Amino acid sequence: MSKNEPRLDSLHHVAVQVEDIGRALKWYSENLNAETVYSDDTWAMLRFQNIYLALVIPSQHPPHIAIEHEGAEAFGKLKKHRDGTESVYIEDSEGNTLELMKPVTH
Repeated sequence: MSKNEPRLDSLHHVAVQVEDIGRALKWYSENLNAETVYSDDTWAMLRFQNIYLALVIPSQHPPHIAIEHEGAEAFGKLKKHRDGTESVYIEDSEGNTLELMKPVTH
């Protein structure tokens, strides 16, 4: 990539819906090598080597893909989340839910 090319967006996490956060977190922890970053009764975040996986309950979040995108605020008002991230949910041309996140500083 040359200096003039824009930085590519980063895939931050994929969110899957689960009925029971504790049960799902137990399954992922026992069967896969991932670190639990956060967990409560309504969602959990697991860190894998190259991506995060969010476990969410249906009444709180849709299944989605989260992308760190410069200019995410151009798609709507960013909402600040309890983990400190800021994002807006949109749909792509095919009806899939995307979460466009203000880039996270690591």
